[in-house]
Amino acid sequence: MDIGVVSKKSGISTSTLRYYEEKGLIGSTGRVGLRRQYHSNVLQKLALITLAKQAGFSLDELNQLFKNQKKILLDKSHLKKKAMEIDKKIKRLEAVRDGLIHAGNCKAPSHLECPTFQRLLSLATKKQLKTHKK
Repeated sequence: MDIGVVSKKSGISTSTLRYYEEKGLIGSTGRVGLRRQYHSNVLQKLALITLAKQAGFSLDELNQLFKNQKKILLDKSHLKKKAMEIDKKIKRLEAVRDGLIHAGNCKAPSHLECPTFQRLLSLATKKQLKTHKK
């Protein structure tokens, strides 16, 4: 398949397809003129890349998962680990959402005078400090 066809069928721009190839995530089968050609199974791999990116996998992580493989075989323990990371992120986001809702409904004269909102600010600062130290 021509790179333009792959782009249309996958919804991924041709520049991104070239970048994925540069990163080793996909491979072309050759060229017709200046246009890259791909095997039809690249669409399944691109769908997997799209899903994995939505789940928070980096391209480097994906490259490790795909390395030296003829077939796409995913490490189930790695998938479970990523799912646990997503669960933690969801819990953090729910706590932030709840704090913002509380601040929006708080009877304090301003959100900066709301004790719950102040705790939210404190937690955000602690999280940032932990991230910065890594």
